[in-house]
Amino acid sequence: MTIPIMPPNNSAQQAPGPLYARIRDELRADIVDGTYQPHQRLPSESDLIGRYGVSRITVRQALGELEKEGLLFKVVGKGMFVSKPKPFQSLARLQGFAEAMSQQGHEIYNRLISLKFLPASAKVAQQLGLEEGSLVTELRRVRHLNREPVSFDITYLSVSIGERLAKEDLTTRDLFLIQENDYGIPLGYADLTIDAVLADAELAGLLQVTEDSPILRIERLTHNSDGIPLDFEYLYCRADNFQFRLRVAR
Repeated sequence: MTIPIMPPNNSAQQAPGPLYARIRDELRADIVDGTYQPHQRLPSESDLIGRYGVSRITVRQALGELEKEGLLFKVVGKGMFVSKPKPFQSLARLQGFAEAMSQQGHEIYNRLISLKFLPASAKVAQQLGLEEGSLVTELRRVRHLNREPVSFDITYLSVSIGERLAKEDLTTRDLFLIQENDYGIPLGYADLTIDAVLADAELAGLLQVTEDSPILRIERLTHNSDGIPLDFEYLYCRADNFQFRLRVAR
């Protein structure tokens, strides 16, 4: 479905700033407010040239910027279409992945790679307040969102909790909810460290991306309500089909 062309708009020529930026911003606003719906085709380049009274190069630069932002995608021979918004999870709230995504109506599935007990490395032991070499539980899962892999999670926690988790259905349930609702362990807060890495062969295979693709890595140390470390995790997240959001106040 093609959006009807609006009457000629001279605001692109009247407002200050680069022409392409003003066209980009106006189109972005129309996408955000729902004037252009997901998977609808934008007006053609020629139509936009007539609407704004600018050159083809200017229109293409504006559309290119929106495509880089992920708001548009190109279909060869048919034009530009509005992208479907990416699912997102807020980092401002301590919440499990499935818990957050289910509230948005998304389909969630966890593929359990392994659950085993092994000696804690120096890093894991330090995070959990244990002696290096102490036995811990290591849980590896690939999280799927709408049938696509979005993250590979490696979780370390106590053996006592791990032994109970081994009997749980971990394909659809969050560890946070299991620990709070089933085990009566109230959660407190989490410390997060975020950086980027390149996918090695194993990570690329698990997340179905090409090797050396950029991956968002989150280290998360979750504490219970008494401030005692509960679990330590490495979350390796794809950036092309999922995003995190955070509101920061001054």
